[in-house]
Amino acid sequence: MPRYFVTLIVAVALFMETMDSTVIATSLPAIAADLGEDPIALKLALTSYLLSLAVFIPLSGWMADRFGARTVFRAAIVVFTLGSAACGFAQGLPDFVLFRIIQGMGGAMMVPVGRLVILRTVPKAELISALAWLTVPALMGPVIGPPLGGFITTFVSWRWIFWINIPVGMLGVYLASRYVANIREEGLPPLDLKGFFLSSIGLAGLAFGFTTMGQGLFRPIAVIALFVVGALGCFFYVRHARTAPEPLLDLKLFKINTFFASVVGGFLYRIGVGAQPFLLPLFFQLGFGLSALQSGLLTFASAVGAIAMKTTAAPILRRFGFRRVLVVNAVLSSLFIAAAALFTAETPHGVILALLLAGGFFKSLEFTSINSLAYADIESKAMSRATSFASVAQQLSLSAGVAIGALVLEFERMGRDHATVVAGDFPAAFVIVACLAASSALIFLQLPKGAGASLAARARPIGPSEKAAAPVEAGE
Repeated sequence: MPRYFVTLIVAVALFMETMDSTVIATSLPAIAADLGEDPIALKLALTSYLLSLAVFIPLSGWMADRFGARTVFRAAIVVFTLGSAACGFAQGLPDFVLFRIIQGMGGAMMVPVGRLVILRTVPKAELISALAWLTVPALMGPVIGPPLGGFITTFVSWRWIFWINIPVGMLGVYLASRYVANIREEGLPPLDLKGFFLSSIGLAGLAFGFTTMGQGLFRPIAVIALFVVGALGCFFYVRHARTAPEPLLDLKLFKINTFFASVVGGFLYRIGVGAQPFLLPLFFQLGFGLSALQSGLLTFASAVGAIAMKTTAAPILRRFGFRRVLVVNAVLSSLFIAAAALFTAETPHGVILALLLAGGFFKSLEFTSINSLAYADIESKAMSRATSFASVAQQLSLSAGVAIGALVLEFERMGRDHATVVAGDFPAAFVIVACLAASSALIFLQLPKGAGASLAARARPIGPSEKAAAPVEAGE
């Protein structure tokens, strides 16, 4: 069975999770009207999902090592699918928020454990190409989600946004049961319960703070309180992790320069990338007066660019090396983010499509490079901790990107007689998040010249002895 088939199974699960997290944003007004709730209050459904991710992602690596990667991945799909189905039957805000939390529990395990499956089954020389497949659904979800959500809500019912996940989830469980190896670690230490408690408080506070900042859900003092609680939780977790023998999120991984650059540089870069799917649809619809469908057809160009990249990432990295690609491409792809500031209502749609298409290509190349580099020098026994750590950083950075984009829009419209967002509010937001994304190049510059060489090496045939030693335990 080809290794890339396992990658495709994980990619489908990742697409289901990323699309679901964005598809309901377009449908919130209709959901609120049907449930008899205020649309602002219903945004708690979005924040509760992200809160669940922040709390349970750190557990994913330990769970996979303890119970087996396939067991946890399969269970995560089941929990996510059941939570999704339940959301479609929600009758009010309390149960809708509860079901979104259950969905988040499944998503928190599904994505990092799926990535762990790939890291432990695909040789390092083939890892770039394998992770490139995972980059595509991560980028396609945010651009397909809004128009799909609008279409389903307009012509069918918002409840089908959640019910369409049921057949996909069932297929995912079947394929995972048949083709995914149930890899686990022996001699696993006990769960770091104190670390879990502290990281839950810290990460939940920060994630909740980022998500509510600039959204009008809470008073400013409440948002500040969330950040203070989150910062204190993280501070005490760091103190704990320095002395704990087996911390849940291992800070010692930061001593590995490739992992440090991937997490810290990737955090800065994803701020810009995370803000773009939030800003562009609003820019096109509120600024230019386009419909949700027209906006979706334009933003979809970035996903097409991402797909075009998947076959070229490995040759580019082999030719130029990780350090050069990460530095140059961080600046180049950030320029495409900033280019949106030049769009006007008179800009030909062909020009917008071309820029978003090229931007999607370079953005996807940077994502693939960042994601691959994180695991270049990680030992097998530390791989689960590394995936949990990297997944937490990714989630926080994307939330921070949306928060910063929303905050800039809030500042832009302060002091006006009307609170309506206009086209002139967006250019500053695009430029600011693009500068933050470009600043990641300063982190990548610190990498040694040969960073990631084990990944950029050409794949070689696996000998009989290596095949015999490979951990394959499918069909248990």
